[in-house]
Amino acid sequence: MDGNDLMRSARFRKEREADWRRLESLVLAAESRGLKHMGFAETRDLAALYRQATTSLAIAREISLDKALLGYLEALTARAYLCVYAPQQRLGGLLERFLRQGAPQAMRRSWLFILLGFLCMGLGALAGYLLYLENNDWFYVFMPSELGGGRGPDATTESLRDSIYGHDSGTSGLGAFATYLFSHNTRIAIFVFGLGVFACAPAILLTFYNGLILGAFLALHVDRGLGPDIAGWLSIHGVTEISAVCIACGGGLKLGAAVLFPGQWTRAEALRLAGRDAVKLAIVAALMLVVAALLEGFARQLVQDITLRFAVGWGVGALWLGWFVLGGRRQR
Repeated sequence: MDGNDLMRSARFRKEREADWRRLESLVLAAESRGLKHMGFAETRDLAALYRQATTSLAIAREISLDKALLGYLEALTARAYLCVYAPQQRLGGLLERFLRQGAPQAMRRSWLFILLGFLCMGLGALAGYLLYLENNDWFYVFMPSELGGGRGPDATTESLRDSIYGHDSGTSGLGAFATYLFSHNTRIAIFVFGLGVFACAPAILLTFYNGLILGAFLALHVDRGLGPDIAGWLSIHGVTEISAVCIACGGGLKLGAAVLFPGQWTRAEALRLAGRDAVKLAIVAALMLVVAALLEGFARQLVQDITLRFAVGWGVGALWLGWFVLGGRRQR
């Protein structure tokens, strides 16, 4: 760089350095306090000085000023850009926005896929129920040995009744069954969401299979005259837990539908667009499984009255439904 270039660079910097220093101080304030805690004049000056700095950077690049000045302006404009345009929402705000708007809106946009998830589960439960009533041996075909735990066609009615109302510690009887069932349903929820992208088939089959297990288990107790009792027992955590699996299935089906029917977009683009809502459905399912675990761990053992069991389970289900239907709607 010759003498003329040095003089030009020094003059260029002298004419604008005061604005750059002012912008730097505003950027520091925005980074430390956030835009919400800055005054109107400060935020206005931040945006205006940022635009001036980008212009200065473009001129500096054009006339090839010294590298130190270019590096300073590039760093300053990058920081200012993040302050002006990057989302200012903190983690708490993001979570609040997800719960108030993002999740329920994604649920409503994906209602058809979620309905298909419930349909797969319902058809599986109906098939398992009817097949058990036709031949009790189907119970051993559908029910994994870890889930059965001695509760099968060979068990006595009294032992089945005692396991429903017995005060177990969670490591025996239906307590162990509920714990394993929750672990099983959690794995199913993960699989049906993750594998749904493969043409939807794995998600449909896994959800249907989960319904077969549920149907056969219900049929076993209905056949012994314990239908209302087992339905009440399952309601406490099952309404939330089974719904979570169906919602996860809906998310997987949405991804699979984007691959099968991309429409006007490429498959990659369709998958990216569908993934926005599908991921939210997966998060909702995970949240519901956490709530189901709490219900299974406390309410199931504390509540022994069958009417209260139905009230707790379906009352929580009504709260979920109300959130999905009413959440995130703009007031007129």
